[in-house]
Amino acid sequence: MALHDLRHRKLTYEDYLLIPEDGQRHEILDGEHYVTAAPFLRHQRISIRLSSRLFFFADRHGLGEVLTAPADVVLSLNDVVQPDILFISKARSGIARERSVQGAPDLVIEILSKSTRSRDEGLKRERYELLGVTEYWTVDPETRTAKVYRRRGERLSPAAEISGDGVLSTPLLPGLEIVLSEIFE
Repeated sequence: MALHDLRHRKLTYEDYLLIPEDGQRHEILDGEHYVTAAPFLRHQRISIRLSSRLFFFADRHGLGEVLTAPADVVLSLNDVVQPDILFISKARSGIARERSVQGAPDLVIEILSKSTRSRDEGLKRERYELLGVTEYWTVDPETRTAKVYRRRGERLSPAAEISGDGVLSTPLLPGLEIVLSEIFE
């Protein structure tokens, strides 16, 4: 059955696998298909700066694995995302399979853009909260700020809003300190 014939029901990971490679980012959120064009170079530069700092810190301290988009993350039967950056702790490394991540990463980071801002701050944050992500960061190139949400019980609650030379850190990576202004250089 073709993907366009499936609009009357929630899409699944199996449906997601039928989407042809076209250079765009495809995601399924609560059974609905979303397509985003390739990000601008500014987005990519921020992603590289942030992910490299996370990667080298996690690797040096044996804390887990850092991955970047495109990497399929299957959060549920009806939720398949490609976060800009994600971290999986060593204790939970089993969720990283050969083809995809099967379950909620410990940390998910989305770099906001005009085309993704409302989804990243709305529906995606809600799905990450519902489906077990421990910590969620949104990084905003326009305002040069970052928002940190941490799990408190069943909720992802605001933990920090960072700007200027403020420091990004997380209890998931003890000792990590990333000066936010360096990410936006």
